Formats: sequence, structure tokens, C-alpha cells
Amino acid sequence: MTIDTLLIIGGGLIGSSIARAAKEYGQAKTVYVADKSASACEAIERLGFADGVSENAPELYASQADMIILCVPPGRIGEVAEAIIPVMKDGAILSDVGSVKGDVIKQVTPFLKDSIHFVPGHPIAGTEYSGPEAGFASLFKDRWCVLTPDDADDGAVETVKLFWEGIGALVAIMEPKRHDIVLATTSHVPHLIAYTLVGTAVDMERVTNNEVVKFSAGGFRDFTRIAASDPVMWRDVFLANREATLEVVDRFIEDLSALKRAIRWDDGDALLEHFAKTRDIRRHIVDAGQDSAAPNFGRDD
Repeated sequence: MTIDTLLIIGGGLIGSSIARAAKEYGQAKTVYVADKSASACEAIERLGFADGVSENAPELYASQADMIILCVPPGRIGEVAEAIIPVMKDGAILSDVGSVKGDVIKQVTPFLKDSIHFVPGHPIAGTEYSGPEAGFASLFKDRWCVLTPDDADDGAVETVKLFWEGIGALVAIMEPKRHDIVLATTSHVPHLIAYTLVGTAVDMERVTNNEVVKFSAGGFRDFTRIAASDPVMWRDVFLANREATLEVVDRFIEDLSALKRAIRWDDGDALLEHFAKTRDIRRHIVDAGQDSAAPNFGRDD
């Protein structure tokens, strides 16, 4: 199924990648992109992956679109929904790419009307880079996109599902609350840990005469890659998914304290048991095809 007119609001990494993929894989006949940044709009126009670009989505494109995907930071989704829903045509589909679903649904619901189908989504794909130049059409290939449609129209859900499958993604349907606790575990808290560890390393630079950066090993470099993700987006994610994040953080602190005790008391058996168990998780991720050398890390973005 091909979307006649697709509007992407937010032309960053995810939005520009969706636009590119929709055109390259024939999933939309016409693709418009809107972004409040004039420089982003200039870049999108120069790169040529959209049929039209504007800083003003509600007036120019929203009334024409058969499907609109919000690719803005989680904290802005409500205000953007409030602006575009009144001008959306009857039967149009509204979706998003936010990595928190409960809060997004809470923001959008007050502005919905019966004639608009809201199908929240979250493509679990991304890199540490941002902006229109960072996007590429194959970003979603063999990556999961989770839909949390709640009580959305079955036909609209199927349309969104087919769209994501058409640009290469694997699609799962999930309850919003379950999505948020799963992503707090697999993405949000790992980012929080990365930001914390890199911050600690910055402090240690003063102690080690700048040798932390000079002798960075692979593990630390991976953490810095995560911590290089969009700070505005991640601020919004942590605040929006507060409860699930804090629940996972508490569990992490308990487990870290157990490892700390094992090291303190020279308990090699406990350390070995824990490391062997966690190594098995890595094998499962590789076997599931969710690891590759290609840059596809974080978003989630």
C-alpha cells in the first residue's frame, strides 16, 4: 500500500531517513517535510529528498496529508499535535516516532477528533548523529518499529504497519506501558549510564593529566558514542518516562552494589557467574540479527 501524501514534521536524523526511505522504496507518492529551523529547511531543499519543505506545516501541508509522522522531540509533540490536528483532513492518520509512548499518548489525546486515526509508533533505530544530512534510507532495515495503537482503527494500524514494513522495518504491536518499561531497560537507562560515565571520565581527565581520552579503549568509546546523542531529545525522554526509568535505575543500582560487594570481598565466583550470564544476552542479540557493523545505534531513538 502506497501513501498518496506523507508529511514528516521534523527533518532530523529520523525524519529525514523516513522521507528518504518512503521515496526510495516507493511507500509514498508525495513526501513533504516541515521543520521549524530555517537552516534545516535549507538543507532538506538542497539534499532534495522531499517534494516540498516548509517552516510552517499546519498552513501548507497538514490539510493535504494522508499520513503525518511527528519526528520532533518528545516534549514538543503535544504542541505540534494541537497545531496540526484541527486542519487535518477526515480519515488521515497521525503517528510519531517518540521513544516514550505513554506520555506521547497523554499529550496528543486531548486534541484528537473522531475523524483522525492516531497510531503511535517508535522505530528502534538511530545513530549518534543528527540533522537532515545524517539521514539515510536504509536506517530502518531489519530494525524493529513498535506500534502502540491502543484503541486505534484496525485499518489505520494496518496502513502504518505496512508503511514501516515497506521501508524495511520489522513491526511489533505492544501496550504503551509495556513499551516504556522495555525501552527504559534496553535504551533509556543505558543512555543515562553512558552520560554519567562519560561525565565521570571528564572529571577524571583532571586527575590523569588528560590520559583518559588518549588511552580510550573500545568500551569507553562505545559509551561516548551513546553519550553523543541529541541532548534535548534525551532530556525529554527521561522526564517523559520518569517512572519506568527510575524503576530500572533502582534495579541497576542494586545489581551494581552486588558486584561492588563481590569485588570488595574477592568473590570471584559471583563475578564469573554474573559475567557468564550477561555474555549469553549478547549472543541472543547477535542471533536475533539486532547487531551489525552499520551505524544504527541509540534511537531510537
